[in-house]
Amino acid sequence: MKEEIQALIKYRIDRAHESLDEAKLLLDQGHTNTFVNRLYYSCFYIVSALLLTRGLSSSKHSGIRSLFHQNFVKSGEVNQELGHLYDKFYDNRHKGDYDDFIRFTVTEVSSWYEDARKFVLTIEDIVKNIDNKEEIDKEFE
Repeated sequence: MKEEIQALIKYRIDRAHESLDEAKLLLDQGHTNTFVNRLYYSCFYIVSALLLTRGLSSSKHSGIRSLFHQNFVKSGEVNQELGHLYDKFYDNRHKGDYDDFIRFTVTEVSSWYEDARKFVLTIEDIVKNIDNKEEIDKEFE
């Protein structure tokens, strides 16, 4: 994998963790809609990193979602539960950012933090395993 792609993957992984940290701060302050936004972005960044391992990208959020499902969920490389979780964050981020009169409650969304954290860590493991596999494959060429 080219160095610039590896650097971009690392950057996206870092952004995923940064967004999780931001989400926690926002929830502690009661900013639930922005909390949901940051949870979605943490998942978006990690999925973007995963897609880059296959040379895939999209300029649209719907494109990232579609590529994720087509290339990783449908194949079983990522389990369907995680695919549904990504969809939940995608849909709720959209509601919170664009729909009128939507206010998530702390009670409603506080458990979502742990869901997003597990999502990020699981996808990060997949990304790192792909990267390590490629390095091992190079050694045996």
